[in-house]
Amino acid sequence: MIENFEALGRALPRILEGVLMTVQLTAGGALLAFAIAIALGLLARATNVVPRSIARVIIELFRGTSLLVQLFFLFFVLPLPPFNVELPPVLVGIVGLGLNYGAYGAEVVRGSINSVPRGQWEATTALSMSPMGRMVRVIFPQAWALMLPSLCNLLIHLLKGTAVVYLITIVDLTAELNRLRVDTDVFFAYTFGLLIYFGLAYLLTLGMNALEARAKRRLGQGKPSLTAAPAADTEGVSR
Repeated sequence: MIENFEALGRALPRILEGVLMTVQLTAGGALLAFAIAIALGLLARATNVVPRSIARVIIELFRGTSLLVQLFFLFFVLPLPPFNVELPPVLVGIVGLGLNYGAYGAEVVRGSINSVPRGQWEATTALSMSPMGRMVRVIFPQAWALMLPSLCNLLIHLLKGTAVVYLITIVDLTAELNRLRVDTDVFFAYTFGLLIYFGLAYLLTLGMNALEARAKRRLGQGKPSLTAAPAADTEGVSR
């Protein structure tokens, strides 16, 4: 056991670099996934059949195929004719994660917007609000509070999904854990890895919980702290 900790001490700088790469992939992938989720989620509700159909095809394509296969396609196939597009490995990882989890997030966005009570939509119509004003000022703030728990789950999944990017030559946390396993043993290396991933996931959960609490407070539905009991829902139009 002492030898294992000595090996861990020697590997710690490399592991910290792997953690940093995992955080970068998570942050970049999450930002891209969020942008894609909002765009596709709104397009999937369009009254025009053309943008709605395009959104559905993209969503089902990236939800219905493996993240690993998508990464391999971006890394190995795109540089070949007729595409001739070669991306840096880190950018491939971010784009692959963003497209895959953005497709899942689009359904969260669409479902959350559809879950806003019908009375809210009718109230905006009675106030003669424009479609953009209706969405920005009333509907989306309420949908935002509804979608945050599901987006938190997707963010945790995205963090764990970064573990496969080492297969396209990216040296992330998982790659460094594999190197640590050689110097120590399987149980020690991967138990240490589990603890790191759990710590990262817990920090992300705390951050998303804070966002959810803030969103609900702005709607008058929030709670004074993350540990307090939730207040009763209100159905007044958001102001």
